[in-house]
Amino acid sequence: MSWQNVSFLTDVAHAEPLCDALLEAGALSASIEDADAGTPDEQPQFGEPGSVNSPGWQRSRVIVLLEPEADVAALLATAGQAIGLNEVPEFAIEEVAEQNWVQLTQSQFDPIRVSERLWIVPSWHESPDPAAVNLILDPGMAFGTGSHPTTRLCLEWLERTVDADCSVLDYGCGSGILAIAAARLGAGRVAGVDIDPLAVEAARANAERNAVTALFADSAEPVAGEYDVVVANILSNPLRVLAPAICAHVRPGGRLALSGILREQAEEIIGIYAQWLPMQVADSREDWVCLSGVKP
Repeated sequence: MSWQNVSFLTDVAHAEPLCDALLEAGALSASIEDADAGTPDEQPQFGEPGSVNSPGWQRSRVIVLLEPEADVAALLATAGQAIGLNEVPEFAIEEVAEQNWVQLTQSQFDPIRVSERLWIVPSWHESPDPAAVNLILDPGMAFGTGSHPTTRLCLEWLERTVDADCSVLDYGCGSGILAIAAARLGAGRVAGVDIDPLAVEAARANAERNAVTALFADSAEPVAGEYDVVVANILSNPLRVLAPAICAHVRPGGRLALSGILREQAEEIIGIYAQWLPMQVADSREDWVCLSGVKP
C-alpha cells in the first residue's frame, strides 16, 4: 500500500484553517512549514520566552497525507469551501510507500557516548559497554535526550561533580536525564522540577525504566529545601527570571551549574548570579557554555 503526500502553498491566514478543514474532510495528517525555509527569506518561529515571533509564515507550505484512493482535488475543494475559499490551490502529489515507521524511526537513534563510563542508550539498542553507566532513554515529548550540546555539557559536569550520597536538584528537568544520571552516578536524594506536567510524567517513567529513585514535581508542587548540587539546563531568559529561586535551592558550600546559555550571554548571566554566588565558564561546546560556581 502507498499513500498520497500532497503539498501546496497558501498564506499565513489560511494555513491553519485549511489544515483543520482537511482533517475534518478525511486527511490522515496535515502540517505547515515555511515555504521559504533554507533561503534568506526564512522566518524563524521559535526562540526563548519573550522573543517568539508572530506564529505562522507569510508563505506557508501545507503538507497533507491522504489515503491512496482519495480524490485530492475534491478534498481540497471541500476544505476550501469550508473556510470560504472557492479556488483549489495548485498542488503536487508524491507517493509515499508503506514502511515500518517504528523501525525507520528507531534506526535514526543510536547510543550516545558521553564519556568513558557514561552512555545514553535507546531502549531498543544493546549497550555498547554493559559495564558502563548506561542511561536508558528514548526520544519523546520532553526535552533532553543527550544529543544537544547543553545536555552533554551538564552530564559531563555532573560526572565530575556528583559525590556518593550527595543531594541533587535538576531544575527544569525535561526528560529527567540529568537527575537520572546523578542518581546512577551515586547521588543520594535526587529531585527534579519542571513547568510542564508532560515532562514530569516522562521523567517519572524514565526514572522507573532506569530503576532509580527520584522525586519529580511540576510547578504546582514546588520542590523545597537546599541541595548539595543544583543543575539548570534551560534558556537564558528563564535563568534570568528564576535566579533567586534557583540559588535558594543551593546550600552554602553547594555547587550550581547553568546551561542553555550562548557564549555571548555568559557574561550577563554571570553578573546576574553574582549577588548569590560567583559563577564562571566551566566548559563550552559549539556556541553553548556551561557555567558553574560554589555558593559561599
